[in-house]
Amino acid sequence: MKQYRVKTGCKLSLKQHDPDDTGDFKKNDDGKASAKAEMDKYSATITQLQERLYANSDRALLIVLQGMDTSGKDGTIRSVMSGVNPQGCKVVSFKAPSSQELAHDFLWRVHREVPAKGQIGVFNRSHYEDVLITRVHGWVSDEVVKRRFGQINEFEELLMENGTTILKFFLHISKDEQKERLEARIRDPEKRWKFNEGDLEERKLWNSYMDAFEDMMAATSTAHAPWYIVPANRKWYRNLVVASYVAQAMEDMELKTPPAPPEVNFDTLKIV
Repeated sequence: MKQYRVKTGCKLSLKQHDPDDTGDFKKNDDGKASAKAEMDKYSATITQLQERLYANSDRALLIVLQGMDTSGKDGTIRSVMSGVNPQGCKVVSFKAPSSQELAHDFLWRVHREVPAKGQIGVFNRSHYEDVLITRVHGWVSDEVVKRRFGQINEFEELLMENGTTILKFFLHISKDEQKERLEARIRDPEKRWKFNEGDLEERKLWNSYMDAFEDMMAATSTAHAPWYIVPANRKWYRNLVVASYVAQAMEDMELKTPPAPPEVNFDTLKIV
């Protein structure tokens, strides 16, 4: 699945990435069943290695999820993090900044939320909103955005140098798929609470958002914090792709079970 990684310094076109792609899996129930079997393996790996990550408390993992409305950020978190111990995982959603946050630099509120060592942190939207929605709506200039690209790269390099592995996923859906999901949200009384009329206004800016995403990923996919363009039209494949990279990143940490306390003789220890 390495083809989903955005190469450092590349010129990116999202039109060359199929949001309906399912890799080597068929686009039917057989393919979905095969993917589920693979997903179970990745989930088991993540669960096991998360316990070691928590026990050692010398590394951290930060997962960044970005995408258009209905791309499945919440669903991805539910699926990929389903077997994780909540004590070792924190999900953060970044809304419109408060007056206090606006009084600081744009990364101030983000740095406070990065995962501590031993933890997995998931950003459901992130510091990248400050080079996306702000740019599309013209709230900041292109000059400011380009400067922020550099500041983000330096910020993420700082995190990496201090023991945080960073994975960034753009959940790539088609405009037609978003239309279907929005309509399904309207029809289902259990999901109407998610609907926001503002989503329809943002949808009108689809092309501008695609341009902004392309520039953002091209400028900020680095060796220490790569972007992955995840085909997200098929939810089961989206979850599989993200889980595969999370599991691989945790395996690359070479996490070991910490040694037992040396002062305890477990061979003679008796519980009374």
